Parts: sequence; C-alpha cells; structure tokens
Amino acid sequence: MNESTHFERLIRECINLADERLGAAVQFATDEFFGKKDRLLRPEDPEFRPGVYDDNGKWMDGWETRRRRDGGHDYCVIRLAGPGVISLIEIDTRFFTGNYPPCASVQACRTSRTPDDRTRWSELIAPTPLAGDQRYYLD
Repeated sequence: MNESTHFERLIRECINLADERLGAAVQFATDEFFGKKDRLLRPEDPEFRPGVYDDNGKWMDGWETRRRRDGGHDYCVIRLAGPGVISLIEIDTRFFTGNYPPCASVQACRTSRTPDDRTRWSELIAPTPLAGDQRYYLD
C-alpha cells in the first residue's frame, strides 16, 4: 500500500477527534493576532479570500501569530473530542505562502483537567520541517 492510499484509508475509517463538531476545542494559543485559533479545527477545507482584510491585515483561514521576537515557540493546546488512539495528524499550511511556520511538533497528554506545569507530555511528532501551501499527513 502506498503512502497516499494509507492516509486516505485512515481518513475514511477513523474518527477525527480534533473535529469541533464532536466537541474538540482549542483551549489556549500563545498568540492569535493575525488568525484566530478557532480556525484550526474547522472540518471544511481552508479557503482563500482575495482582497479580504480585517483589523490586523489580510484575512487568512487558519491560525496565524505575530512573529516571535522574544525566543520560544508559538503553540496551542487542543482538547480532543474524547479519548482515543491518534493514528494520523494533519498539519495544513495551504494558502500560507510567506507566513507559515518553519517547523512543527506535536505533543499529547491524557488528562481530565486543564493541562498545567505538572502535566506530563509525550512527543508524538518530532520537530518536522514545513513548507508553505502544503497539506501534511503525519503518522
């Protein structure tokens, strides 16, 4: 089975635990100046709206932060819709061509409360280079 067929099968057969329609939510984001964190979990494909601007610049269909100048990383915390096995992670930079992150990583925890400094996280995806205007499936 080739990689594309493998991902298509997972998308078709698995429940998307990060779907906002099932109760998933973005609990926290370090910044959302250019694009609101709530745009991360929409089930629809992203769209490009030429000539549409909001108070902070060009409207983008995704989460977008200001560039960090103080070190560290931008990140968000997503509460999945329920417990489960994570088989596939999608990272989508479509329509972000000059304003995409250079890399991304994914950590997870299992907790019934809001994560805090005592929460133990496990790395699911090591830092992975990204390019603009791409859709990544990582397993």
